[in-house]
Parts: sequence; C-alpha cells; structure tokens
Amino acid sequence: MRPQPVAQTAPAPALRGDSGAVPALPSPPPQPPAPRSERLLALSSQSFDVLVIGGGVTGCGIARDAALRGLRVALVEREDFASGTSSRSSRLIHGGIRYLEHGHLGLVFESSIERYRLLRLAPHLVRPLAFVWPVYKGARIARWKLSAGLMLYDALALFRNVKASRGLNARQVSEVIPGLRSEGLTGGARYYDAATDDARLTLANAVAASEAGAVVLNHASVRALLLEDGRARGATVVDSLTGRELSVRARVLVNATGPWIDEIRKLDANGSTSTVRGSKGVHISVPRERLPTDCALTLLSPVDGRVMFILPAGTHTIIGTTETATQAHPSEVRASVADVDYLLASANGFFPQAHLVREDVVSAWAGIRPLVASGYGHGDANSASREHAIHTSPTGVLAISGGKLTTYRVMARDVVDAVEKALDVPHHKATTNSIPLPGGDFSSLDAQLAAARAEVGREDTAVHLVHAYGSRWRLVWALTREQPTLAEPLVPGLPYIRAESVHGVTHEFVHTLSDLLVRRLKVAFETRDLGRAAARVAASDMAPLLGWSPDTVERQLADYSRDVERLFAIEPTSR
Repeated sequence: MRPQPVAQTAPAPALRGDSGAVPALPSPPPQPPAPRSERLLALSSQSFDVLVIGGGVTGCGIARDAALRGLRVALVEREDFASGTSSRSSRLIHGGIRYLEHGHLGLVFESSIERYRLLRLAPHLVRPLAFVWPVYKGARIARWKLSAGLMLYDALALFRNVKASRGLNARQVSEVIPGLRSEGLTGGARYYDAATDDARLTLANAVAASEAGAVVLNHASVRALLLEDGRARGATVVDSLTGRELSVRARVLVNATGPWIDEIRKLDANGSTSTVRGSKGVHISVPRERLPTDCALTLLSPVDGRVMFILPAGTHTIIGTTETATQAHPSEVRASVADVDYLLASANGFFPQAHLVREDVVSAWAGIRPLVASGYGHGDANSASREHAIHTSPTGVLAISGGKLTTYRVMARDVVDAVEKALDVPHHKATTNSIPLPGGDFSSLDAQLAAARAEVGREDTAVHLVHAYGSRWRLVWALTREQPTLAEPLVPGLPYIRAESVHGVTHEFVHTLSDLLVRRLKVAFETRDLGRAAARVAASDMAPLLGWSPDTVERQLADYSRDVERLFAIEPTSR
C-alpha cells in the first residue's frame, strides 16, 4: 500500500494574487534531520520506491516532489548538495529574455510562470531584481526590436511580472546607471526578473524533501547499479566520509546528475552516445565599489555581441557569463585567463572609467550547463535550447537532462510523473506549485526584516539572516543567546556569523568546511583568501559537533584549501 505523505512544516496554501507572498500559517518549529548514522541505516535497511542520484537543484526538487506525493524516496549526492552547476550559476530566476532571439517562446513562457511561482513560494530566496538594458547606435538589437521583445516578454509572463517593462531615453539610462558609457547611447529599457541564492535554493529543496519523509544523504557516491533480470533495482553506494559501502534498493532509479549524467549511464547502458553537451559558463566577482550599480544590467558584449550581465551581489558585483562549448570534466572545470580577460574587457567597454584589471577580481568560477545533446545541433552554445528531456535506459533508469535553474520545479514534476508511470501507481498531482519552501511561510518580507533588525541590531546581518533562512532566521539567532560568541562575524566586513556554522551542522547537512563556506554561505566567493581565514574560525565551532580531533581539524583545513583552489583557481589557458 502506498504510504501517506509526511506533513510539511507548513500546510499547503493556495497562491494569492499578483502581489504578496504566501500567507503566514501557524507551523511547528522544524525538527533537525536525523543523524547521519540513522540515515545510513535507513538507506541500507529499507526498500524505496525511487532512488534519486544527484543532489543538484533538479535532484533535490525531484526528491521533494516525490516525497510529497507519498513515495518512499532516497536521494544520494556524491559530494554536497549544489556542489556542481547548481552553485555556479548567474544566481538568476528569469524568464530568459535572451532566448526570445532564438525563438524559444515555450521555454520563456514556462520560465516566466515559474519565476512568478518562486517569488511567492520562496520570497526570502527569490527576490525581484530590476534590469536595465542600454542600447547603442549600431547594436545588433536595436531599440525598436528591444521594445518589441520586452512587450512579448511581458505577454508571455501573462503580465504578472513584478512590474511592466518600460522604455528609457538616453538621459534616463545615464541617470539610472552612473558611469555607463554615454557615447553612442540611444536609450534602453527597464524590465524585471529575480535574483536568488542558487545553492541555498537547492538546499531548501533538500531540507524540504527530508521534512517530507525522504532519506537524503550528501557525500555518498554511487559505485555500481544493482541489476535483477535486466532491470535496475538499486545501487551500491559508498559513504565518502567513512568509506562504508551499502546497498540501496529501489523500484525505480533516477539519474539527475546534470553534467555527470553520462558517467552514471556508463554503469548502466551499453551505448556510448552522449545525452548531454557541456557549455561552460564563467563569472567573476569584483568589489562593489569598483563597479557600483543598484540594479542589474543586460548588455551585448562589445567583444563579440553575446548577451551578458552585470549583477549587484551585496558587497560585490558579479560579471558574467561566458557561453562556450567545453570538454572539461565537471569536477575540474575552472575559469581561464582568457575567460577573465573577456569579462573584464566587456565590462570596461561599458564602464570606461572603471579600468578593471585582473587584480580587481576577488573570485572567478565556472560551471557546466548540461544541455540536451540533440538540441545542441551544430550551432554555438549560446543558441542551444535550455529545454529538458527525460530518457529511459534499457534497464529502466530515468535520466533528466537539459533545463535551467528557473524551471527546476517543472523538471522535477515531469520526472516524478514518469516515476509514477514506471511504478504503475495512480497519478498524484504535484503540490510543489503551492507549498512554500522551508522559510517561505510568511506574508511580509518587510515584517521579517523589521523583526530581525530589532532583535539582531546589525543591519547587514539582519538582512542576510532573513534572506538566507526566511522565517527560520530566529533558529539561527537563538544560538547566540545560548552562546554570545556565536554572534561574532565569521569574516570582518561580511554579514555571516559563527552561529551559522553550528546551525549548518545541526540543520543543514554540513559535514565539511566547503559545505559551509562555499555553499551554505558565500564566504569563499566574497573573500580574496577564498575563505581560508574563516575556515579556521568555523572549524572551532564545528569540531565539537562533528567529533573532530585537533589533527582532524588540520586535515579538514588542508582539504578546504585544496577544494577552493580546485574551484576558484584561474587556468592559464582555456579547457
């Protein structure tokens, strides 16, 4: 008999109208996840309806959706939740205005609807962001074409965006974006999309899946598939933290490993045809004072005419992204000197007084977008479709490829529909379009911010806590009343506090310093030492909770240093 869904921390409300978040409802305080030892025991001793392989935003979304439909769900991720592409994006939830140029109207429509939903289901993690698109004489996309495109963009969103787009003359553009090159400027437009914390959005889905009854485990890699009568019925999983090997049994397996999808296929299918093609996206971060802007910019690079963004990100400004085909392994992909120089030259082309140089770059990172190989064609990566596809292997493994961050919930829904069909169980409608993500169960972001400011007393920390944890920010701050030193900053000048190290271990599946400083927080992205100094502070708070000896702490610090070097080092040549 099919089990009933485990109740979430908030009942499923209906969405409100065009304004406002999901209404606040009484909910019990969330319980921390079961200890890792108990989750390992559950994986090896229980039989599941579905085993999801891959803990990126799509895999975590699948686990959440399936658990809410009442399926017995297991999720394993060989590194950490969002450790791949899901923590290396442009951090945007957007309709995809640039896809209009290539005629991907269906994707823009779907993305716009999902943006609308996420703004209401996770108002702390997904927040409106104004964009300005300046237009220059002789640009590939003329002013009239931009205006027409934005009218279509608003229409595809069913006119339910944050605000309607509007045209700007050259003077208005210059007033909104001080320092922008005025030579040849003919005007532009303002439109709206949304910004997010990509890694925390992924984590929210992992936490929600756990709270709905799924058994989720990071740092657990699939070594082999268990085959019975030619069908995949589970996997051999290795706990990376202890080396323990266990068998996880499930009636259906889902391969949601993104750019690693073909590695899992090699454990399963005889064929060698690739189902995904890698597109490398690179971003760089510079101090906000070197390139100050209160809104985002959409630009056509003066180097090659490709669409790129300049995005405000707290104390920093992000410049990105490149869009190039790559054969680099997903674990080893990094920004190259050529990538960095391209982004700097593009930004300097629009802000001639900035004079940005390599020394201004605080961090540079790269991710691989797993595009559907059949949609890649012979064109460049920039014009390839971001639509997703589901494949079934000869042994019955379902694999999801393609897609984009904004549409992860739709991708998850479609996969779980396919899982139910494979299980031959009655179809249950997805409820992820109405249930808030953890921390999103409030009616007013302003009220949450006001309460946090009054209690925390520091503007930057109060804003950060609400944006990161939503209504659950009080769980983090409560730790500082028990131990006042936990209110101290992890990094001087940044909003992160030591209490987040403790909360990460107890409530957010943190097992390594990289889990905390690269993905739960953005410390590694926002410090020139890539968080190495903060790592020692965090380790002192994490060690008692994780049973680290002094020698283990030193090994963890060394591991962290190697990890951030792997992620953020700049390659001398393209890969």
